[in-house]
Amino acid sequence: MHVFKCGTPALDFVGTLRARHNPEPLEMLSSPESLDAWYRESGVVDGEANCGPADVAEAVALREAIYALVAAKLAGESYQADALSLVNRTARTPSAVPQLTQAGRRIEATAQQALSSVAREAIRILSGPEGSLLKECSRPECTQIYIDRSHGARREWCAMDPCGNRVKAAAYRARKKVNKPRTSATASVRP
Repeated sequence: MHVFKCGTPALDFVGTLRARHNPEPLEMLSSPESLDAWYRESGVVDGEANCGPADVAEAVALREAIYALVAAKLAGESYQADALSLVNRTARTPSAVPQLTQAGRRIEATAQQALSSVAREAIRILSGPEGSLLKECSRPECTQIYIDRSHGARREWCAMDPCGNRVKAAAYRARKKVNKPRTSATASVRP
């Protein structure tokens, strides 16, 4: 099951490699079915994109390129040429197009069109005013990048559940441990 807590599909897409800085990160795009599910669950498409193994490899490459660009933006560094080239090349292909049906709006797309939609969204974020609002979750085990739209830009976590709750609980336990009253190890014994 995929998680969508970053505020935009492009950043949620980057978050499909969970615990990125850990020795063994968790890959959520491990099969064509998981990529199809991500496109559907994220709202990039309403049906199936009919992904194949090559589509998964392309998606992972794009995800890592977007992450490299976002990381450079966060660090105030120049973009890596390879990452920039891949995102731009992917965005040049046709994207998913919403269609009006009797039941309402429906988005059907190929895997390439869905991937192009993600690349275009990444470009929109990185080139627009939201680029200055990007942050990485402050919980060490989490590496989600999110847009901090909070008042005063003081948000620290990608989401309160689970990251904020875990950080606050750990801080509470640490305070309790430090403030724990000391008891005498030796009891007075009557002769």
